[in-house]
Amino acid sequence: MKFVDEVSIQVRGGHGGPGCTSFLREKYREFGGPDGGDGGRGGDVMISAHPAVLTLGHLLQTHVYAAANGAPGKGLRKSGHGGKDRELRVPVGTQIIQAEDQSVVADLDRPGKRVRVAAGGAGGLGNQHFATSVNQAPSYSQPGLPGEHREIILRLKLLADVGLVGLPNAGKSTLLSRVSRSNPRIADYAFTTLTPNLGVVTDESGERRLLMADIPGIIEGASRGSGLGLAFLRHIERVNLIVYVLDANNLRAPEELQLLQSELVSYSPELLKRPALVLINKVDLVDYDPQLETEIAAGVKEPELWKEAPRIPNVLFLSAREDRGTVEFITALFECLPRQTFGELMLLEDERDGTSDLSNTDVAELPAGLEIVRGDDATDRESAK
Repeated sequence: MKFVDEVSIQVRGGHGGPGCTSFLREKYREFGGPDGGDGGRGGDVMISAHPAVLTLGHLLQTHVYAAANGAPGKGLRKSGHGGKDRELRVPVGTQIIQAEDQSVVADLDRPGKRVRVAAGGAGGLGNQHFATSVNQAPSYSQPGLPGEHREIILRLKLLADVGLVGLPNAGKSTLLSRVSRSNPRIADYAFTTLTPNLGVVTDESGERRLLMADIPGIIEGASRGSGLGLAFLRHIERVNLIVYVLDANNLRAPEELQLLQSELVSYSPELLKRPALVLINKVDLVDYDPQLETEIAAGVKEPELWKEAPRIPNVLFLSAREDRGTVEFITALFECLPRQTFGELMLLEDERDGTSDLSNTDVAELPAGLEIVRGDDATDRESAK
């Protein structure tokens, strides 16, 4: 499935059902009173974050997503049933944005979080409600109210524990394939990775896991729109750990690192304050000796490069192609991350819902009508319809 990280859609709550105009007619009660029931409430449009969904592409199928209308009321004071809700599943990390003013109204930053984005209209009252002392046989009832209708933008910012950042052809995709169960496209030319790739990395014990994102190659000027970087730099905003992947083959590691840092800072100065690791990849292509490794490590550890960082990061040497140094790399990742990672959080939610494994699968004060709804609340509301 094509990776899509932003879509614009319209959402419409269901129309409330009309109230009923009816009069009781029974044997020996030829002129019974009004008994028209109320119309059912229209369904809501809900958006929920689901760990098995990794793209917004499925929402391109149609532009308007509407919930079901409420049913009309009936005689004998019977109310119409409520309209069925429409639920849209999106990736964890999706933001909901008002199209008219571009304001972020909700952030689905954890699995299972749900937001009502368009409320259904209220059902109309049946004529039983309009009987008075002077009009005991009202011949009118209320129509149902229309549901809310709005245009929203869904924008995905990937939630990952680790973000791989590097120049084109630095070997990030090969690295991801070695340490995870991901299968990204790999080739020996720049910009092989055209969309972010996600992989699940497990430690040696098999008890811990993390989510790793391979961000498409960044070039000079990416923060201003050059190359592919601008479209995907936002996907690194939420990672807990940045891994700078540098190519040992060109022996310009400090210059590469400075360029990458410059582009990240131009996009968001906060990114340089994140914990980081520096990974020198492709050491199999160069005749290395300990002295050369020491010189490269000293160059990329230059304090001037890390003025805003919490600490000068570790420098690791690795060959992703030959699978050398990957165990040490994985160990270092888990040492830098909090005890519970995004990968573990999503796995728990995935198992609770009985959905497929993540590696195998392609909601601030809210304006009127938008509401954060917990799972139990939604269930209670469904049973009340």
